[in-house]
This record gives sequence, C-alpha cells and structure tokens, in this order.
Amino acid sequence: MIRWNPHVTNRESFTQDFLASLVVFLMALPLCMGIAIASGVPVEKGIITGIIGGCIIGFIAGSPLQISGPAAGLTVLVYEIVSRHGLEALAVILVSAGILQLGMGLAKIAQIFRAVSPAVINGMMSGIGITLVLSQMYVIAGMHPHAEGLHNLLHIPSIFTHLSDPTTTAMESVDIGVITILSLILWKKFAKGKLAAIPAPLVAVAAGTIVANAFNLPIKHIPLPDNVFANVHLPNFSAVSQIDPWAIARFAVALAIVASAETLLSAAAVDKLHRGPRTQYDKELIAQGVGNTLCGLVGSLPMTGVIARSSVNVMSGAKSRNSAILHGFWLLIAAVAIPGLLRMVPVATLAALLLFTGCKLIDTKGIKKLWDFGPRLVGIYAITAIAIVTTDLLVGVLLGVVLSIAKLVYTMTRLNVSIDESEGKSVLHLRGAATFLSLPILADALNTVPANTELHVCMDELDYVDHACLELIMDWEAQHQSTGGTLVMDWGEVRAMFKSKRRQRHPRLQPATGASSQHAGHVAAHGHPELVAPLHPELVAHGHAELASTQRPA
Repeated sequence: MIRWNPHVTNRESFTQDFLASLVVFLMALPLCMGIAIASGVPVEKGIITGIIGGCIIGFIAGSPLQISGPAAGLTVLVYEIVSRHGLEALAVILVSAGILQLGMGLAKIAQIFRAVSPAVINGMMSGIGITLVLSQMYVIAGMHPHAEGLHNLLHIPSIFTHLSDPTTTAMESVDIGVITILSLILWKKFAKGKLAAIPAPLVAVAAGTIVANAFNLPIKHIPLPDNVFANVHLPNFSAVSQIDPWAIARFAVALAIVASAETLLSAAAVDKLHRGPRTQYDKELIAQGVGNTLCGLVGSLPMTGVIARSSVNVMSGAKSRNSAILHGFWLLIAAVAIPGLLRMVPVATLAALLLFTGCKLIDTKGIKKLWDFGPRLVGIYAITAIAIVTTDLLVGVLLGVVLSIAKLVYTMTRLNVSIDESEGKSVLHLRGAATFLSLPILADALNTVPANTELHVCMDELDYVDHACLELIMDWEAQHQSTGGTLVMDWGEVRAMFKSKRRQRHPRLQPATGASSQHAGHVAAHGHPELVAPLHPELVAHGHAELASTQRPA
C-alpha cells in the first residue's frame, strides 16, 4: 500500500509524476504494439489508442492514477471482429460501444459492473489468457493464428509440423521468443535496486531485438509506417452496410460490457494500492466511453483501464493524473521521432511478451481461493473459461453470470431438515435458507412430529428465514398445542437474522421480560441451554402473544 502524503508540494508531485510517466511509457510502448499485432490490426493502431488514453482521457478520467490504453483482455474479441468483418466494421462497432459506455456512465450504473461473481471474473480472465496463449504460440512459430480459440487448440500439431520444416525460419523465430521470455523472467527475479525500476518488458524486448539484429535473423519485424497517422480516417459507414446489424449490435454490447468490467475492476484494484483520491466510477466509465468513441472515429484499437500499467504507475511514485497524461505524450513523441528504431523489433518478441501476459492472466491462486468457498464456484470458473475458449467472450461471460445467479437461487432455496427424536422430545434441525419455496419441505417435516411431543427448533445453521416459514411454524404450533404438545424456539436467533428495519421504526419496542424468563427457565430445565434467548420483541408487540405460552410446558 502506497501511503498518500497530502503535504507534497506541486513541484515535488510533478517530479514524481514525470519520473513515473517515463517508466509507464517504457512498459506501454511494446505492449501497445504487441496487442495490436495479436488483435490482427496494424501496429500503429495500438500506439494511437495509447496516445488517446494518455493525452486525452488522462485529463477526464475518474481514476487519476489508472492508465488507459489497449488491453490484452480485448485481443480475443477484436481479432474475431477483424477476421470476420474487417477493420471498418471494428471502427463502427467501437464507436457504438463507446456511446453505450458513455450512456451507462451518464445513467450512473457503473457500480453494477462491480456486482459480478469473482468466479466469473476469474474465469473470464483465465479464458482470455488461455486464448491469448494459444494464438501467440502460432505467431512465435511464424504462423498466422486462427480466428477461434477452439481451432487454435485443435490445430496445435500443425505448429510442430511447421517447426520441423527446414525450409522455414520458424526455429529462428522460436529462439527469439524463448530469449524474450527468459529475459523477462530473469529480470523480474534478479534485478535489484535501481535496476528494478526498469520495466522487465522493456528489457525483454531489447534483448530479443538486439539478438535478432546482431545475427541478422531472417524473421518478421514490426511493419510500422514512417507516419503512424497516415491511415487515420473517419469510419466508412457505407462499407459495413452489408453486415448483419445484429452482429454489429452483439459485438458492440460485448465490447462495451467487457471493456467496462475490466476498467472498473482495474480501478478498484488500483484504489487498493494507494491512499490517495478514490475512483469516481461513473466518471471513469464516461471517460472510457469518450475514449472508445474517439478510438473508433480514428480507426484504432479499443481501450480500457489496464491494471499492469496502472500498478507500475502507482509503484513508481505517481501522485496525480499528470503521469498518465505524460505517458501519452511520450508515446506520441516515440511514434513520430523513432519509427525506424521500432521497426527493428521482431514480431516474435512481442508475441512472446503477450504469451507471458496470457499465462499471468490464468490465475491458479484464484482457483484455490474459490475452492475454499465451495466446488460450485470452481465449476462456474471452469465453465466460464472453457466457454470463452470454445465459443466467444460474450457467450462465456453471460453463461458464467447465469450460472452464478442459478447458484444464488439454489443456495437461497435449499433447506435441509432433519429431526432427532427421543422419548417425549424432538429436535428439528434447519440448515440453509427457509423461504416460501421451502414450505412443502418444512410442512412435511413438521407433520411427522408425534402428538404430545415437546419440539425444539434448532436454527444454529440457518442462514435465512422469511415470514412465510415463521407463519407456517406458528400455525403448526397452534395445532400441535391442541394435542398436548409444546414448541420451543430460539427467538433470539430469529432476531439476529432480521435486525429489522421495523425495529428502527419502532425504537420503543423492548423484549417481553416476563415471557423471556419463562422461556429461558423452561429450555434450560430441559437440557437445551444453547437455545436460551429472549422472545423476539416484535412478535410479542405485534399480536403474537400466544408464542409466549409455547415456551411453557403444557
């Protein structure tokens, strides 16, 4: 956690922001180019998105320390759009998604995107990571990946066939990829002191580039034009008039949902890293909507808030939004001033960088945490990830959300009932949630209680009970009393479950001390001290005085 110092002067703050922006820029530049290649679009489009994310969105972002730019998490979706419908369709879809994000931000519903099960979020990121790894394996081998993750998985043997072909330069490309990954891992592990401030991705890209050019290896390099803004133009709406409108709408909704979720979850994670100004989520969503609309209008990649660059920004000492803004200007200067140097970078180096990023997205520790809360969450995680790999991103996420809702409904409607019987006395154990949907189960259990029996209702393991179940128990109690039986309940536990708003509206309500003492004495006398608690005051005050008599022996 980075502690926030409100007494830092403007000059000191700007100096820290300036230095942090350089570190973020050195990390962002190779990622912008690599994500563009992985998305199947020209390299310059990734750089332009990074420039817009810093130079424009940095001024209006709701999360001052978050960095916006092209995200690895969207490569799967963008690659599918481009491979099926082309770059012009991507521009139209991105404009539509940006307007949708803008509308959601203005409607102040940004917090909805945070109300998603961690199992779905982890499954989404792992599915994206697996798909990214599969696609970049082909790029490192000098091949073109397939549009669908399932096809990339099924055709993995073709990679080995290609590598065994002596007429290709596949092995040289793989060697550069291995050097890049090893440099990345070793630098992260052994760089200490001031060297640790140098981003590992920059070192890895530099190592792969130096080796490839020193040995003049015949492999693909980044095809960056001299003028990165030469192909900037407004979307050609007539060119996409033949595309199915439903396909455009579906992709726009998917892009808006995934980009918004990734941005807001990243912002929440960034807030945990420092004690400075908190994120204004609706403002951040509006800023992302503006950014993606602009990116669509100039034909570049979609943007999100990105956690890796944002965390580096915070850890590098950034104090304000100036760092994000400056990093965008450094990207602009690099694209204009050193395109020749950037063209020396091998494609295999950037692919290896993204393959490593994809592996990091597969959070195995997250699986263990989910398992601690039950195997069903792990099942939702696995199904979400598998659906993303085998179908597409939107289907996988929606399936995960539906399964999470189904699990919630199942949990809230599942009631286990058991009865322990002894001579003249029975104990009814309730576990789970007692709702109106559980009335048949509860009624059947109560009907098995013998007449002239003292029934104790144990609710230690009950998560929730609603009014319908309480009414059923009270109605059954009246009938049971007529047979000479009694009912003993721990109304203190019921009170603890409700903590009622009605109590706030009726602050004068107090426990019925006389009935409570009778209840406690009776229960303790019958060997159940764990059930001793005062009667629920609301039930007494609202005409359920007959319940007091149920605490006394017949």
